[in-house]
Amino acid sequence: MQLEIRPDPAEVGRARRWARSRLAGSGIAADEPLAETLVLLVSELVTNAVVHTGCPAVLRLFLSAGPAGAVTVRLEVTDASARAPVPRCPGDESTGGRGLALVDGLADRWGWSPEGVGKRIWCELDRCVTTVDAAEAAVASNCGRTAPAYEGLAYGVYGVYGGLAYGAV
Repeated sequence: MQLEIRPDPAEVGRARRWARSRLAGSGIAADEPLAETLVLLVSELVTNAVVHTGCPAVLRLFLSAGPAGAVTVRLEVTDASARAPVPRCPGDESTGGRGLALVDGLADRWGWSPEGVGKRIWCELDRCVTTVDAAEAAVASNCGRTAPAYEGLAYGVYGVYGGLAYGAV
């Protein structure tokens, strides 16, 4: 799956909408943490390509299924600028310069490589369904309650005091 991007800041919103539609078509819900994180990463990488290179770019999205329903989503942005992506250290008052720091903090893996006369920057996110399902099953067995899971960590309530629930499993 790929989307051609013009060197126009308005393309960032179009890229986010495109990524959301591709994820929805693959069975990843829009409100799932993986989808929300991926859309933010799309925004950062496409913004970098549009703002810092002034060149057209290509956004690609790959989904690969692993064992027991695990999924890896790979996002790539290719542009015609040979200039390497450089993480910056913006000041506290700066309104920009944090894109690659966000990518580094949110992606499971990321990197870049030369691509023809330009470059390809990529990042990957993993969704390990087995971990989430196992955690939910373990918590569900606690007094028959079901518990939601967040990124593989299950949580649930085990006590009530004055109408308020306390504790965690």
